Amino acid sequence: MTFIRRVLAEFLGTFWLTFGGCGAAVISAAYPQLGIGFIGVAFAFGLTVLTGVYAVGNISGGHFNPAVTVGLWVGGRFSTLYVLPYIVVQVLGAVAAAAILKIVAEGQPDFVLGRFASNGYGDLSPGHYTLLSAAIIEPILAFFFLFVIMGATSPSAPAGFAGLAIGLALTLIHLISIPITNTSVNPARSTGPALFAGAEYVKQLWFFWAAPIGGAVIAGLVGRLLYREPH
Repeated sequence: MTFIRRVLAEFLGTFWLTFGGCGAAVISAAYPQLGIGFIGVAFAFGLTVLTGVYAVGNISGGHFNPAVTVGLWVGGRFSTLYVLPYIVVQVLGAVAAAAILKIVAEGQPDFVLGRFASNGYGDLSPGHYTLLSAAIIEPILAFFFLFVIMGATSPSAPAGFAGLAIGLALTLIHLISIPITNTSVNPARSTGPALFAGAEYVKQLWFFWAAPIGGAVIAGLVGRLLYREPH
């Protein structure tokens, strides 16, 4: 079980690093007038590592990088047993994140599910993204938000730093997804403004309840495995 927890932690951490850093670069860096630019992308990569280490550093060491794994092994700080498995899952995590980002960034304008509400989801999305892009980004970011929360508040996590990790995770989430959905990951936050913004926003509320809660439920299930304390 320890082996599974460690490689799962490295997979998720490397996925988060790639999805967060590259996602900010692909989606938000060049957004017209309000793009986050090079500094924003640099912060995004730093925040993925920081929040990822708080989430799973106590499980896997928080490498998220084959060069780090090899370097620590050469330096006598890491077991030979885990070198190859770590590198494999790190690459798999990065590839999975990049593949999902490609679908999100393309927007899929002709996707068969069409668009949201009477005026279309794309009309209300800051970057005119489609339902498919929104349906991917919101659950994934909600998953990782709860993932960081569970990791940072687990009994074996560094005491006193949970609020920092959680707050910075939410900062990163906004750096990635504002152009797509204006960023929710919080059904209550979406409901309040929608009630005053007009009927077309209210018609979409079901999505901003279903997507974050769905992602959080999956994170809760994964967390039960990953953060299970030894007896």
